Amino acid sequence: MKSLIGIIRRYDLHSTGKWLVLSALIGIVAGLGAIVFQFLTQAIQAIALIPLAGYVPGEAAGEHPYLEPTVGAFTPWILVAVMAIGGLISGWIVYTFAPEAEGHGTDAAIDAFHNKRGDIRARIPFIKTITSALTIGTAGSAGREGPIAQIGAGFGAFLASKLKLSARDRRIMMAAGMSAGVGAIFRAPLAGALFSGEILYREADLESDVVVPSAVASTVAYSIYNMTLRPELRFTPPFGELKFHVVSPLELLPYTALAGILTAV
Repeated sequence: MKSLIGIIRRYDLHSTGKWLVLSALIGIVAGLGAIVFQFLTQAIQAIALIPLAGYVPGEAAGEHPYLEPTVGAFTPWILVAVMAIGGLISGWIVYTFAPEAEGHGTDAAIDAFHNKRGDIRARIPFIKTITSALTIGTAGSAGREGPIAQIGAGFGAFLASKLKLSARDRRIMMAAGMSAGVGAIFRAPLAGALFSGEILYREADLESDVVVPSAVASTVAYSIYNMTLRPELRFTPPFGELKFHVVSPLELLPYTALAGILTAV
């Protein structure tokens, strides 16, 4: 790790390849973080929720379970107990070791971007990974967007601090980390690329400086995360194979014109 940081520090940070290197590095770290987060969540479900309470959480189309736990008999009171214990443990960890990791996650990342020069403590992504996996894994009322955004932002800020980058660059790294995490875990690299640029403001504004680094980081993280999926889930349309055959490229002209009109509108 130290040798890699030394190489990047010696890299000409004024060259056009600066953000290509840094964004790819963020994408690798955030992609691995998304894998750990998803696996840990499913592991907790497989240990505490599914066999004990007999409750199997619903999944979106195309989701891939890493584990195949035995489903126990559904017992409502055990489900309530598992949820309560998971929430208590998660809350204790947060308020003992990293109070800023409480809550949704996205709001804390936005606050760090605007009010803290992009500075996030190094422990935050690790604490957020554990506590959010505990909450979701025990059927708590939570989702993956906020946690993975703060986890990715924390990794980006951590790398920027280790590389001793400026406050401006640290904020860009933090935003790229947010995009990388979201793009990876939801397998939506384009949405992830735009996520951090537009979510930083209440109005219809866009942080243009973060778009390109976010796009690179999100694409790399998406590729890393997809390596853990079954081959048929990596680049398969969610609604099945498209039954469409093109004889001549001229057939696409009406669709191209329609796309242009809709884009202009």
